[in-house]
Amino acid sequence: MEKQKNAVGRRKEAVARVYLAKGTGNITVNDREYKSYFPIIYLQNQVELPLKNIEGGLTSFDIVINVKGGGLKGQAEAIKMGISRVLCEVNPDYKPALKKLSLLTRDSRSVERKKFGKRKARRSFQFSKR
Repeated sequence: MEKQKNAVGRRKEAVARVYLAKGTGNITVNDREYKSYFPIIYLQNQVELPLKNIEGGLTSFDIVINVKGGGLKGQAEAIKMGISRVLCEVNPDYKPALKKLSLLTRDSRSVERKKFGKRKARRSFQFSKR
């Protein structure tokens, strides 16, 4: 049997470790089916996106994912990046199609920290003239 491949995807505070092996198309996130872990259709589509853009992707690989940190959206996007990276590791021919959709680029945007003297990062307290 071929050795399984693995990669890491990150987004905001979420970190996803993705393990890919030849199989029948099962995607497991934290020991649960991904459709029960991500009940929102948009997030399910984010997870499937890299697999949909390569031929036979949804049916030819078994994927096991461990994800922690962040919220559901950040986790789904971290998984998307991790799957894209591991697919490039399996077959370098997938890279141009995935790069075209910018699935291999790390989205480094995260929450700006709160500053002192402010209510949030940039929002000031309400000013009263009188």
